[in-house]
Amino acid sequence: MTGKGGSKDCGNHPRPFFSGPARPFRRCMGSLCVLVIIALLVILIVFLVLHPHKPRFYVQDATVRELNLTNGSLTTMVQFSIVSHNPNDRIGVYYDSLSAYATYVGQQITPPCSLTPFYQGDNDYDVLSPVLSGNNVALAPFVADHMNYEKQNNLLSLTLKMYGRIRWKVGTWTSGHYHLNVNCFAIMGMVNSGNGGQVPLQPGTRCDVEV
Repeated sequence: MTGKGGSKDCGNHPRPFFSGPARPFRRCMGSLCVLVIIALLVILIVFLVLHPHKPRFYVQDATVRELNLTNGSLTTMVQFSIVSHNPNDRIGVYYDSLSAYATYVGQQITPPCSLTPFYQGDNDYDVLSPVLSGNNVALAPFVADHMNYEKQNNLLSLTLKMYGRIRWKVGTWTSGHYHLNVNCFAIMGMVNSGNGGQVPLQPGTRCDVEV
């Protein structure tokens, strides 16, 4: 018998549907966040310690095999010797694609020439020898006038351009692709007003490189 106004609670009420423990889920999310932070810190440390320097390119020499300008139409063939240097320690470079072409006073005078893909180890050197040729390329009037002027003074100023895609290699890890652009401006001393042959270059011809 219960007292007046009294009640009896046996504690057998059903639990709310969403009142279950959330600790395992929170622990899982916390562990995942910690792993992500550690991974980002490792990547940052590797980037700061092994930050790759851009490859370096130099024009070693050039051979003009043909240079014929007639009525504003140019036929040319030039072979360059380009020294490629990887200045990095413990970082290799994959050159997955690389093409070269020549321009004169801003006008392209040869079609692109594809070079053979190669791998370059740390602190390694390689010599590239692209042969660039163009047949009956119509030059703009001011470009043709400038070339005639240079030929009369036994000079020829060409820009060798290269573009492609590279990857960095650190140990067993290989990066994604990066775009490579190289510009080599070379002033050559011509022989016999540009009738061909190996030509001397202005000393210290280093190329501009963008990655």
